[in-house]
Amino acid sequence: MDPQLDAEEKSALLATAREAIASRLEKRQAVWPPASGALLGPGGAFVTLHEKGSLRGCIGRMSSPDPLVTTIREMARAAAFEDPRFPALAHDELALVDIEITLLSPMRRIEDTAEIVLGLHGLYIVKGWKSGVFLPQVATEQGWDKETYLEQVCRKAGLPPDSWKSPEAAISIFEGAIFGEHPGE
Repeated sequence: MDPQLDAEEKSALLATAREAIASRLEKRQAVWPPASGALLGPGGAFVTLHEKGSLRGCIGRMSSPDPLVTTIREMARAAAFEDPRFPALAHDELALVDIEITLLSPMRRIEDTAEIVLGLHGLYIVKGWKSGVFLPQVATEQGWDKETYLEQVCRKAGLPPDSWKSPEAAISIFEGAIFGEHPGE
């Protein structure tokens, strides 16, 4: 995975994500932790929120020209307040929310689904104007086999479950460096 982050950089990104959410909830100016090195380079990332073990929000960008730290700030706020599957995060939920960050490798289009390694590869499918994505950890968290993983990403895209078999479907894979903090435990 590129970039390789050390423990201090991962901690800074997690603190940035939490501060992005907290400052919005508290209606105050954010106080950002220092950022340098790889945090100032571009990269795709997702921020996932869990509350009591359940998904509470997840938003990301497959790639971004913005500095990674900026992407994390924006995606943390989007996961907390703009994920259409959930109501906006309330102030009293913040202490219960675990934050997980997934840094993404560049996507690589595949022609053969045999290349997919469960737990290692995320999926991105495009057919026509519809698309869907799952992060690498989703298949193992759900206990899915490869065919179920492919069917579910099609469903997420609003496509029939066997759409992944179509020659018009473009399937790409990517890897993710996943780390998080769990104050809600």
